[in-house]
Amino acid sequence: MSGRAHWTTPRLVRGLTALSLAALVGLGATAAGVLAGARDGTDTIGHGAAPQATRAADLYFALSDMDAQAANLLLIGADPDYTALHKTTLDTYEQRRAQADDDLQRAAQAAGDDPGSQRAVQRVLGELGSYEALVARAQLLEDQARAPAGRPSEEALAAYRQATDLLRQQLLPAADQVTAANEAVVDRVYRQQRSDLSGGWWELAVVGLFALAVLLVLQRTLTVRYHRVVNPALAAVTLLTGIVLAVGLHLVSTADDNLVTAKSNAYDSVIALSRARAVAFDMNADESRYLTDPVLAVTYERTFLEKSQAIVHLGGATITDYGGRLEGAVTEYGANHTVPFGGYLGTELNNITFAGERDAAERVLTAFRSYQQVDHKIRVLHDAGRLKDAVTLNTGLSKGQSNYEFDQLSKAMGDTIDVNAHAMDAAVADTDDALDGTTATLAAAVLAAALALVAVGVRPRLREYR
Repeated sequence: MSGRAHWTTPRLVRGLTALSLAALVGLGATAAGVLAGARDGTDTIGHGAAPQATRAADLYFALSDMDAQAANLLLIGADPDYTALHKTTLDTYEQRRAQADDDLQRAAQAAGDDPGSQRAVQRVLGELGSYEALVARAQLLEDQARAPAGRPSEEALAAYRQATDLLRQQLLPAADQVTAANEAVVDRVYRQQRSDLSGGWWELAVVGLFALAVLLVLQRTLTVRYHRVVNPALAAVTLLTGIVLAVGLHLVSTADDNLVTAKSNAYDSVIALSRARAVAFDMNADESRYLTDPVLAVTYERTFLEKSQAIVHLGGATITDYGGRLEGAVTEYGANHTVPFGGYLGTELNNITFAGERDAAERVLTAFRSYQQVDHKIRVLHDAGRLKDAVTLNTGLSKGQSNYEFDQLSKAMGDTIDVNAHAMDAAVADTDDALDGTTATLAAAVLAAALALVAVGVRPRLREYR
């Protein structure tokens, strides 16, 4: 029997019908797999690793500010001029301690099965109690000594040194490790998901076009063999398949766009600024440590510069010329909006994406400059032997004093983080809404309708051969 004789009209129609049904099922399975992967990847980043990394950075910030407040308590001593400030500082210390405890509990819950995160969280849990005990001992010894401002007792200072060494050598590195572990998860999932979405788009396009081609061949076969102008049911299936393909490709492209927005545009800025804020609070603690501990003042001056450089990096700058170099960099940026510095803030200003973000980030830069200007005055007063004036400028809450200017810096950083965090949440929510259970249910219903329409369109023609 020849091939032409074998492929009688009924056999040809049945074969094309089976191929059409298989292609439609394949299109549905491909779309479901690609979109489910997009939903899961976005969920991992938007609801898992990214918030965990941000909370870990928040833990670093809370620990750093705890130590800054502990240093300030020693710095102001029993001087009656600072009675109100002593209460405010102690209250802030307690607030940060509660915040650190809360962040730590969340980090422990989020560590899950990740060994690195679990070890880091356990380190913080194990050492935080020791740190708090040392701070409490330092404060008790300071209260007993009734020391003047800027001149803590040797016993209190020794206890504080132990506390801050524990914080800087154990607690902060462990908190940073938790952040880094979650950042690594975000980066890995992001790269994999973008690769999957790119490949999935093309896979969906190929399978969808194949399904359309098979349906068109089936439609033409029925037209030629049965002398019909058009088969309404198959025409509806073909149109429906084209619409489904277009919608599916659009959803994949939108999921990819949302992923880029959530991770590259928003999350990268959130984590850079969260790290910057955490480092800034540790830098602010170094300013107080510098005044509190004359033996280690040079060390704290060096670490203050290192943390300043982490926020705004100016190559080769020293503690004496950093302020002037910063002033020049701010002026240059204001002239042409090019970013002539690195560091966390440089990363953020080179990643401006959302409405209101540039204004917020520029307020961070302005506030950072103002804070550095006050810090320079503190060091000038210290070097001139005017210790109490330096302490007042360092701990003061009025405009032009260090803690006021630092609070403006912290608020500006928080505002910039909020702009990006809201954008990240919106992008994640958009993907969640587009790929929710309603979409899956509707897709299943459309697939069932398409399969039924194929049967409805073909069956009457095949019945003619009975």
